[in-house]
Amino acid sequence: MSWTLYYFFNSFGATLPWTSCNNTWNAVENCSSGLLGNSTHQQSASQQFFDHRLLQKTNGIEDAGGIRWELFGYLIFSWVIVYLCIFKGVKSTGKVVYFTAVFPYFILFALLINNVQLPGAKNGILYFVTPVWSKLFEVKVWVNAAAQVFNSIGIAFGSMISMASYNKFNNNILRDALIVSFTNTFTSILAGFVIFSAIGYMAHIHNLPVENIATDGPGLVFVVYPEVLSTMPLFQLWAPLFFFMLLCLGLDSQFATVEVAITFIKDEFGPQVLRFLKREELLTLVMCIIGFILGIPHVTKGGIYVFQLMDHYTAVVSLVFLAFFEVVAVNWLFGVSNVCLMIKRMQGKNPNIYFRVCWILICPLLVLCILISSIIQYTPAHYGKYTYPGWAEGLGWGVSLVSIVWIPLGAIHEISRHKGSLLQRLKTSVISTLNLDAEDPLPEKLNSENPVSQTLFTSVA
Repeated sequence: MSWTLYYFFNSFGATLPWTSCNNTWNAVENCSSGLLGNSTHQQSASQQFFDHRLLQKTNGIEDAGGIRWELFGYLIFSWVIVYLCIFKGVKSTGKVVYFTAVFPYFILFALLINNVQLPGAKNGILYFVTPVWSKLFEVKVWVNAAAQVFNSIGIAFGSMISMASYNKFNNNILRDALIVSFTNTFTSILAGFVIFSAIGYMAHIHNLPVENIATDGPGLVFVVYPEVLSTMPLFQLWAPLFFFMLLCLGLDSQFATVEVAITFIKDEFGPQVLRFLKREELLTLVMCIIGFILGIPHVTKGGIYVFQLMDHYTAVVSLVFLAFFEVVAVNWLFGVSNVCLMIKRMQGKNPNIYFRVCWILICPLLVLCILISSIIQYTPAHYGKYTYPGWAEGLGWGVSLVSIVWIPLGAIHEISRHKGSLLQRLKTSVISTLNLDAEDPLPEKLNSENPVSQTLFTSVA
């Protein structure tokens, strides 16, 4: 969000600053106006703006280089926006999201209509939609696809569960789960058309193959697309709108992430925390301040290396690991039959066979396969040609383990507290963790006042 705000406020000039090599931050000897593809030692002006102006990046994670004060200010600004949008609770967040979630669709459709009229757009779209069947046999493709879905929907982040815990008891969560899944898929495909039509246009302008322009990671949003915007008619309109759209998307993600922590603390330690902080708004403020502090390493001059390290070690393995044990605990240990009884109480009818087969078989096995594949396919983190030192790799694994080590530790603690065979202990542990009565598969505790049921149901969905 800090980077987005930086680009947003730099996109209002008569010319865009990332289009020229005649700036103080440019290395003129190897700078070229326009994109050069992936097979040249030169850099585009857009790439140099990102590296030397925005990031002022150092040579590696070993050299933090001090704080980028402009980005530091934008980081504060970002968290102030987040706080002002959510400090009144989930109801105020919902009102803000009506705008931040819907507005990007207007921009995406507007960009799509504009892009498809540009020369070369057809080639980019054909590159996007033409299947390469051999890729289906590459494990990495499936792992990356899973990472995309997990991050875009928010699976295993806790955000879906936290938000759904505020629903009414009889809310149709099965319908909501399908709507969210199909909307996410549609949005990803729509964004693909928007991006690749623009990439096809850039390939046409610079007489390069489409695959030489296409890239991933932050380079797509902060290097390639700004270059595309600078060549469009009415770039003074499209550039600010594009970065404002990114800001809205960042806010949506950040609302949900902060709400997870706030909801957990209120549910688990509410009376104790509120006795100390007095008001819920102060709890939200504390969480935003903690998030801001944790973000400071990313806005140093070596922050891009921290960012890439975090992204590499937390975006796939940790999420898939969490999702697998979440599915196993609910569907195999607690049991799909008990889940179906709960949903029948909520909805008045059992979930259909599609959901039951997914819960009991497809989801656990699919997530397990992705988890194993991501571990087998592990490659050390890198940023461009830079490879991380051993201590940084260890730090990355440490960050990854922080979120998942509590599962085995919690399991050992719970199992040791109960008696009986291992399977009996596992079932008793799951039931006690969910605050249910082991003697009653559908206890009276499952009512509209108990957030556990809502949380559990949404987790399964």
